[in-house]
Amino acid sequence: MTPYRIKSISDVHRLAGLERPHHPLISIVDVSKFSNDSDVNAVIFDFYAVSLKRGCNNLLYGQQKYDFDEGLMAFMSPGQILRGEEGGLPPKLEGWMMFIHPDFLWNTPLARKIKQYEYFGYAANEALFLSDKEETMMNGIIENIRNEYKANIDKFSQDVIIAQLELLFTYAQRFYERQFITRKITNHKILERLENVLDEYFKNGDLLSKGLPTVQFVADSLNISIKYLSSLLKQLTGLTTQQHIHEKLIEKAKERLSTSELSVSEIAYELGFEHSQSFSKLFKSKTSQSPLEFRAAFN
Repeated sequence: MTPYRIKSISDVHRLAGLERPHHPLISIVDVSKFSNDSDVNAVIFDFYAVSLKRGCNNLLYGQQKYDFDEGLMAFMSPGQILRGEEGGLPPKLEGWMMFIHPDFLWNTPLARKIKQYEYFGYAANEALFLSDKEETMMNGIIENIRNEYKANIDKFSQDVIIAQLELLFTYAQRFYERQFITRKITNHKILERLENVLDEYFKNGDLLSKGLPTVQFVADSLNISIKYLSSLLKQLTGLTTQQHIHEKLIEKAKERLSTSELSVSEIAYELGFEHSQSFSKLFKSKTSQSPLEFRAAFN
């Protein structure tokens, strides 16, 4: 089924069977009050959506399914898909959703800064798990925002709400980094799987036919979004996904240079480079030696 595109926050309220929003560009709604009568089970928002929910084990976000029933936060950028499985929304869904139209952020520092929060590109199974203390803190900020836009709007209202949004997003960034640390075993298993994916790719001859593996290929192989994988690797290793690919490439190049009599051009070709100069330039940038200098020093 083609997702239903929702262009305004008023349309969200209408589709969910809620009263008209107090503010046309920002709204916080109680998800337990969503109508379950609509036959629409997949939507695309033309605005940002932030949610804290419980009981969402039959919602899908992009192509991923929520595999838990505890409280969590999720962040959606305009253009992402939110869908429910057959049967509509879960009967016990609790929590809130906040919708922020890009026009509300127009001409504010947050309009640019929000693009730096990578978690707006994460998938559903990469949602943010909150402790009770963290959840209480987030709910407090949400209540401040709700009270502000429900009050009489004045020249300070937008500034106050923007400040609260920045606080919410900054705490989310902190809590995500905490999550990378506290879920250490799970995250290190992802790192092990990354190494296995790259090892397999370099062993089975894909370099010759397909060239170097792309970041998208690696993320898809791990069933992880590109942005979440990037954030995770930066926390665990300090390297980006692309740098991990290059590290594996240099490892294989060193192996070829030290154990074979192939020329640099032949090794470059084996490793997926159309031009040996590009290979030599990358090798030197990573090792401070040219391939020939490395081979001479090794021998």
